[in-house]
Amino acid sequence: MTEADVTEGDVTEGDEPRTFAQLLDYLFKEVHPESRGPYTYAEVAEGIREASGGQGKGLTASAIQQLRTGAKKNPTMHTIKALADFFGVPAGYFVDEEAAHRTRAEIAVLAAMRDRNVRTVALRANGLSTETLQMVTAVIEQARILEGLPGGTQPNTLNLDD
Repeated sequence: MTEADVTEGDVTEGDEPRTFAQLLDYLFKEVHPESRGPYTYAEVAEGIREASGGQGKGLTASAIQQLRTGAKKNPTMHTIKALADFFGVPAGYFVDEEAAHRTRAEIAVLAAMRDRNVRTVALRANGLSTETLQMVTAVIEQARILEGLPGGTQPNTLNLDD
């Protein structure tokens, strides 16, 4: 089995991850350095071990794989906290659906910002009035529709009226 395989089933676009395995898989796929792909289980285990100052046995690569694939379903609070800290998300991401939704929205924005062109548009929009930003958003939504991409307000987009 490769690290990309998940026995719980992948989350398809538009579906919200529900299980611990799906939530962890989402972090593996989306939270990693810009210049490379996802972390390996060994890298995550080592990062957790280093963060704890080498104290205790820590979380093994095998245990992380079991959690990601759903073979192990009941992580301890210590494990949840360690994984959340490694991926830079609140521990509530794994236990509170609202926190998970909010965190996924933030991750989606960060993932989009990896694209240099998206980053340029966002930086150029900084300082524009709310009305102008709404106009720019409307133009972008129309362009997405013309390109066959999902249009309309997506769950992972920010609402300018908030």
